[in-house]
Amino acid sequence: MPVVHVDKEELYKALGKEYSTEDFSELCFNFGLELEEDTSEKELAIREVGTIKAEGLSEKPLLKIEIPANRYDLLCHEGISRAFLIFQGKAKLPTYKVVDPKDEQIQITIKSETAQIRPHVVSAILRNISFTEKNYGNFIELQEKLHINLCRKRTLVAIGTHDLDTLKSPFTYEALPPKSIKFAPLNQPKEYDGEELMKFYETDKHIGKFLHIIRDSPVYPVIYDANRVVCSLPPIINGDHSKITLNTKNVFIECTATDLTKAKIVLNTIVTMFSEYCMEPFTIEPVEVIYPDGKICVKLNTSEIITYLNRMALTAKLVDENIAELSVEIPPTRADILHACDVMEDVAIAYGFNNIPKKTLKIINSTGKALPINKLSDLVRKEIALSGWSEVLPLILCSHDENFAYLNKKDDNSTAVKLENPKTLEYQVVRSSLLPGILKTVRENKKHALPIKVFEVSDVVLKDDSLERKAKNERHVCAIYCAKSSGFEFIHGLVNRLMDMLDVKLVSVSGDDVGYYIKESEDPTYFPNRCADIFLRRSSKSSSVITSKIGNFGILHPNVLEKFEIIYPCSVVEFNLEEFIQ
Repeated sequence: MPVVHVDKEELYKALGKEYSTEDFSELCFNFGLELEEDTSEKELAIREVGTIKAEGLSEKPLLKIEIPANRYDLLCHEGISRAFLIFQGKAKLPTYKVVDPKDEQIQITIKSETAQIRPHVVSAILRNISFTEKNYGNFIELQEKLHINLCRKRTLVAIGTHDLDTLKSPFTYEALPPKSIKFAPLNQPKEYDGEELMKFYETDKHIGKFLHIIRDSPVYPVIYDANRVVCSLPPIINGDHSKITLNTKNVFIECTATDLTKAKIVLNTIVTMFSEYCMEPFTIEPVEVIYPDGKICVKLNTSEIITYLNRMALTAKLVDENIAELSVEIPPTRADILHACDVMEDVAIAYGFNNIPKKTLKIINSTGKALPINKLSDLVRKEIALSGWSEVLPLILCSHDENFAYLNKKDDNSTAVKLENPKTLEYQVVRSSLLPGILKTVRENKKHALPIKVFEVSDVVLKDDSLERKAKNERHVCAIYCAKSSGFEFIHGLVNRLMDMLDVKLVSVSGDDVGYYIKESEDPTYFPNRCADIFLRRSSKSSSVITSKIGNFGILHPNVLEKFEIIYPCSVVEFNLEEFIQ
């Protein structure tokens, strides 16, 4: 749950009353909040970094208030004070107004290229706003709080705020190669292109943690004004040219996003919180967002489009003949229409999908069917279940030790995909074997009646530098037999049964016949001299014979069982199922 630090003196002044800590804590509790602490900036710093580093910090009282995760309107002083005043009946709910601009409405046009990286933008303007040091600080802090919480560290939404008087409308939202974007970032005197900017900020503690969002993309999102001045490079940083100050009077706010709904929530939160400082309180000026044209490969004139829209119960009229601009009135019954592409869909419906030339539809003609590996997996699952084994579905993430050390294996750094910032020790790597999950399942169910016979048919993830994403999924089969005796013969029998079901016959090790064979091997995961590798010999497209190791089976080593806290001997088989559909 987010925690907000509020200036105690300013909050009590806004509430029109001085509270004791107990009384204010009770007010918070009644409203559904929690007063975490009555403290100060210096006191907080002393606990975090020590007395020496905290010297010189303010001793002004602060209130640490814990906010529900879904109350984004309470992430700043303005929201909390307004909510408490309304809750206590000391103020009325403000009426927020969308006002028409005095001059021409400001527009921001989205270019189609942005669909590759960050397709949405929403925007608004706060006119004639009055900033003080206090509310300016609150304005910046609210953006940071939203970035951390709702915006998911800028991955879903990034906020940009600008001094509108330093820019010229209309604006464009584009996606361009990094080298072609050049501007001076916030509080920097020098200009950098996109690639140079990434290198410049990679050691920055604040900005550096956001670079990964767009760094590997062939294009970067960027917002330009009419003079091709860069407003921002979302979600990294704003341009220095349009930075807001205490003297800013007109604030241009833009939110670029991968999630349009969250972008609207973020924009609404900012403008409703700080529109109270406008000359005309609680007024917001909208910005028109122009989306890329929706095309259905049919040429229609404006009168025809109006006719088709009327057929779909939408009222439309021509606004500007020069640019063929239409104004469409959406009735309250059509909640499904959210933006321009929905209007174009209605035009296509009224025109008739069957009347659109068939050549435009050829690229999307397809027949849906299950992937061969999924069909084969279902057949294998059914066969093992009919043999008396129970299917389990462990988590795909596990600890590093479970994937390697617990199995008596060493990490060669070329097998498993590791999480960069794991939240817990339990989830450090993506499993490269099904065995850890199977063994943890046995460990948690060891009080059940013996024998324990469970299996899993699922994916593991392996590193593969030959692929663009540097990793691949591989479908494996794993089964375990746990009892007072090892049950090696049961696992061996299951292997034979599955191979019979897959129509793969047992062949000699030394021959060239197509089929499978087993060969004694040594593997640290298994008991010495109680392990065998499974080899598959098959014909290739060039008629040559290919032999590949697909898995192994055997009795688990006592050290492995001890690490997973299993007191009974176990036999296991694991093999790669994908080799059977090559």
